[in-house]
Amino acid sequence: MTKGKVAHYTDIEAKEFGPTAPGASIRVLIDDANDGAPVYKLRMIEIEPGGHSPDHSHPYEHENFIVEGVGQVMMEGRWFDVKPGDVVFVPPGIRHQYRNAGEAVFKFLCGIPVDRLMPKP
Repeated sequence: MTKGKVAHYTDIEAKEFGPTAPGASIRVLIDDANDGAPVYKLRMIEIEPGGHSPDHSHPYEHENFIVEGVGQVMMEGRWFDVKPGDVVFVPPGIRHQYRNAGEAVFKFLCGIPVDRLMPKP
């Protein structure tokens, strides 16, 4: 049984997405493997000005809360402007991408199922 966790998000390592997502990094804030979270994985996505996440889809949902900066989210080819305080739900199987639309870092929380609960392709 886990004892819980209290941490500042900047104390958790940010990892780059890779070549399909220039300027984008991810911090896994809470998950099953490191924290014993049984259902939910919480991540902080940070996208530098001019950067974007991969254009992709997968068989699980996203729940997002915009924390800082301004950006855009694409779902199935349609772009939506987002700002701090906005929420985004991306259903399973929907093609999506995020991009920074401002001059500061675009940050949002992203919730997904923990790895062991991920749908199998």
